[in-house]
Amino acid sequence: MKRKGKIFLVDDDELIVMMLSRALKLDGYEVYSDTGSGDVMDKISSRVPDIIMLDINMPGLSGIDMLQEIKTKLSVEVVMLTADETAESAVKAMKLGAADYITKPFSMDEVKIVIGNTMDKIRLRQEVDYLRRVNSELFDKEMIGETESLKDLMEKIKKMADAHVTSILITGESGSGKEVLARYIHRKMFGDTVADREPFIGLNCAALPETILESELFGYEKGAFTDAKSDRKGVFELANGGTILLDEIGEMKYGLQSKLLRVLEERTIRRIGGREDIPIEVTVLATTSKNMTEAVKIGEFRSDLFFRISAFYLHIPPLRERKTDIPVLARHFLHHFAAKYNKKVIQDFSPEALSFLSEYEWPGNVRELKNLIERLVVLENTESILPAHLPNWLVEKAGASAPAGSNNGFTLPEEGISLDDLEKRLIVQALERTGHNKTLAAKLLKMSYDSFRYQIKKFGLE
Repeated sequence: MKRKGKIFLVDDDELIVMMLSRALKLDGYEVYSDTGSGDVMDKISSRVPDIIMLDINMPGLSGIDMLQEIKTKLSVEVVMLTADETAESAVKAMKLGAADYITKPFSMDEVKIVIGNTMDKIRLRQEVDYLRRVNSELFDKEMIGETESLKDLMEKIKKMADAHVTSILITGESGSGKEVLARYIHRKMFGDTVADREPFIGLNCAALPETILESELFGYEKGAFTDAKSDRKGVFELANGGTILLDEIGEMKYGLQSKLLRVLEERTIRRIGGREDIPIEVTVLATTSKNMTEAVKIGEFRSDLFFRISAFYLHIPPLRERKTDIPVLARHFLHHFAAKYNKKVIQDFSPEALSFLSEYEWPGNVRELKNLIERLVVLENTESILPAHLPNWLVEKAGASAPAGSNNGFTLPEEGISLDDLEKRLIVQALERTGHNKTLAAKLLKMSYDSFRYQIKKFGLE
């Protein structure tokens, strides 16, 4: 049975400890216990439990004092056990950081419910911490790249953030990193410490029907429509004091655009079915992969709204236009995913592999590159990523787009060359690049494994 978690019991009643231990072990927990010895804190620290079940009253040992020491020294949840029917001491324990309490005498069903709920709380906190850490490490701190276009973009962001402009339009192809840039702007606007506290809420304007999008943006009052059973805040209210991201604003329906324009100009919103205007103080970041000038020209997007949101705009160049950023991004993603999947053996790319990555056009932009690197890290177990590890279609397309005379091609020398000698040299190079892995070497030369083995025998390279 898979263990659900570790629990440490502290109670001077050996019968209770024995009963709890047996029941919790049968329920799938790893259980340790102590009846109040002098070195109980050392024992707890050495076991690193998820939950401590602590008796609030033990001879010569104050459960409240011990709770304070535990919460000071350890990151662990504590469930108090108390025989106080008024639960006054348990309430005091809750104020000091206890996760819950159980009053004696108790049923095992009650214990299992309390422990299960506490474990769910621990897992949820761990998931949130993990997601925050991953997003923070990968996206929020700095934009990755060294090209002049990216440096120019960063300089513009700094000026806009210092001026605390109220709306910015971000344009760029799909996958180029518009949402990543929006999160970066949020941090620059508020500072890293404050940005963690201020809301950042995104809404995809292309993913929702107009009526639902309107209620999501502005909220509604109870009774505004059939399913409005209670008042509900929209994302403008929820993001008040922080940032709202309107993703793919170019897909917003024409009728809703006038309502958004009113919000941007008056800085107030009115819920659906409401009668009062609600003031809001929010930074609006809008993104689009659409040609907005053309959309305005053909009447798909209001010109007044476009002029309002594009007073401050940023454009992210596609990855194919900033090729020198490709190796930087590739290595960044490689190290991130190697750490995430604990693939410590993977260190870098070979120069040839980086050359292929740099020559590829990347129609899916940074998102496509990131997804490919994650796949390589998961599937490969080698110190260096080689061309043989890259998908054949990428190598073929990258080779086709390489400039004439580059290292990816071959020019026949004027004095001629022995074809057998050339074949032998290529086979030796393929073996060296793949660490003498015949399967990968054959793939690198686009040969079947049997044909490659034949060539090795032919040239006496076994």
